[in-house]
Amino acid sequence: MMSTTHAAMGAVVAAALVPVAPDLAGVAALGAIAGGVFPDLDLAFEHRKTLHYPEHYWVVAVPMLVVATIRPGVWTVALAAFFGSAALHSVTDVFGGGLGLRPWKADDDRGVYSHWNGRWVAPRRWVRYDGAPEDVALVAGLSVVPVLVFDGTVQTVIVVGLAVSVVYGILRRRLPDLYERLV
Repeated sequence: MMSTTHAAMGAVVAAALVPVAPDLAGVAALGAIAGGVFPDLDLAFEHRKTLHYPEHYWVVAVPMLVVATIRPGVWTVALAAFFGSAALHSVTDVFGGGLGLRPWKADDDRGVYSHWNGRWVAPRRWVRYDGAPEDVALVAGLSVVPVLVFDGTVQTVIVVGLAVSVVYGILRRRLPDLYERLV
């Protein structure tokens, strides 16, 4: 799945704070968006292994959620949302495709690395590959709630993310050929 899909997913979860703590919901959304994108920074290293921790982010996220519940504040809520969204990202990547250059060929069985078990978990391919039509549809659907309940920076980030997703989805199948020509 695209980073923007994970970011929108985190923002949807953060939207649950709007009726309970509207003054902290925006901070939670920004933390969740950052946490949703963070694991994919490992594209520069070993993707879905270096910064993807499907089991371990929860070890930080759950206590942070408790702390944010007991002592709600900008930093506690933002960090709880960040780690919760990073955990959600790491777990949900298994529902995407493999890591091959052309993941629509389903020729790679690396979904996400389980550090706890020391092995790759096979992709489920519910979303065949990042930028697939179902991925673009998913980010579009997930973007509805944050766009409706937030304004300002959160809304702008979600709308820009959706636009980037659509463009990426259109270009996705052409990118491996471009990459091979350049590299």
